[in-house]
Amino acid sequence: MASLKDMRVRIAATKATQKITKAMQMVAASKLRRAQAAAEAARPYAERMEKVLGNIAAAVAGLETAPALLRGTGRDQVHLLIVCTAERGLCGPFNSAIVRLARERANALMAEGKEVKFFCVGRKGYDQLRRQFEKQIVEYIELRAVRTIGFANAEDIAGRIARLFAEGAFDVATLFFSRFKSVMAQIPTAQQIIPPVFEAKPVDGAAAVYEYEPDEEEILADLLPRNLAVQIFRALLENTASFYGAQMTAMDNATRNAGDMIRKQTLKYNRTRQAMITKELIEIISGAEAL
Repeated sequence: MASLKDMRVRIAATKATQKITKAMQMVAASKLRRAQAAAEAARPYAERMEKVLGNIAAAVAGLETAPALLRGTGRDQVHLLIVCTAERGLCGPFNSAIVRLARERANALMAEGKEVKFFCVGRKGYDQLRRQFEKQIVEYIELRAVRTIGFANAEDIAGRIARLFAEGAFDVATLFFSRFKSVMAQIPTAQQIIPPVFEAKPVDGAAAVYEYEPDEEEILADLLPRNLAVQIFRALLENTASFYGAQMTAMDNATRNAGDMIRKQTLKYNRTRQAMITKELIEIISGAEAL
């Protein structure tokens, strides 16, 4: 049985932990508002970019003159999984949910006889994936030194992916990230970005015919690399907001659990102390009666 001193040390340690988790919760809450605003501001532009590219791509679909980033290689054998996670933990199942989705996709593809490669963005995803797929990780980018995610970071990642594609390293690229829904809900998402998959929307009435200047191929040659960077930038912003939301929830739960532990430990301490005092009183009274 633990002594009273050991119990006091445990209570003090739990209180110190509670102060840390409470502070981390408040920091995450303050950063969440800014990260959420950035993620929500990036959505309309990214969605509009996809819509514009979808309209232009429909005009050159099936043509050999279409840019390689649009038509792909014509094969479906080598898949590149771009897994975006956080640099830090203490955020509940945020990182593991993204990695789990990527791992399930990789296992399904390998079961079909496909070759799978990984492009890791973020230390936590890299640490988890290298346990099983270390030889299949072709690139790892760490963003720990980056204080604020900028478009330049996304352009650098997009440039590396585009170079790998130009070298024939893969046929299909899929982006994995967590889409921010609310503080309590972050949705692991998989989005194919090479070749891009555009959502087909029904058209009411006769479809309008557009003429482009310059031609569609030249426009796509400029917009497709930019769209690649835009989609990655959006994923990074969504991940940042989801991370702070998950961390805020996790630290709130940790603070509550620490409070419950403190109450239980204090109750146990008081009962043990009372039992020891009662025992000492009984021994004193018994000794006095014996005299």
